[in-house]
Amino acid sequence: MPSLFTRIINGEIPCYKIAEDADFFAFLDINPNSKGHTLCIPKKEVDKIFDLEEETFIGLMAFSRKVAKAIEAAIPCNRVGMTVIGLEVPHVHVHLIPLHTMANATFQYKETLSEDEFNSIAEQIRSKMK
Repeated sequence: MPSLFTRIINGEIPCYKIAEDADFFAFLDINPNSKGHTLCIPKKEVDKIFDLEEETFIGLMAFSRKVAKAIEAAIPCNRVGMTVIGLEVPHVHVHLIPLHTMANATFQYKETLSEDEFNSIAEQIRSKMK
């Protein structure tokens, strides 16, 4: 059975897409720690990050860096943090989180956003992608 993220990539579940290339996909987290919280994933479904082939791992980091730079340019924040936990969905995912305080990195406090806010944030980040 495909993971939730594979279903998002395949267009079976809607998302607020930020970027996509042949191997990777980025979209806003719908339960964000802060505005602009984005997930970067490989299109190939692999459960654990260190089980990725080395080329895919390096590619995911390069793709995530591009997305993080766009987030940093679009969303006022002190910095963009990155974390990989991977317990919620069995598909490798990198969290890119605009940080204002350490609380944004804890996954204990969440932002509630409207559909219009999600769409606006996604457009702001997409506009900064190079």
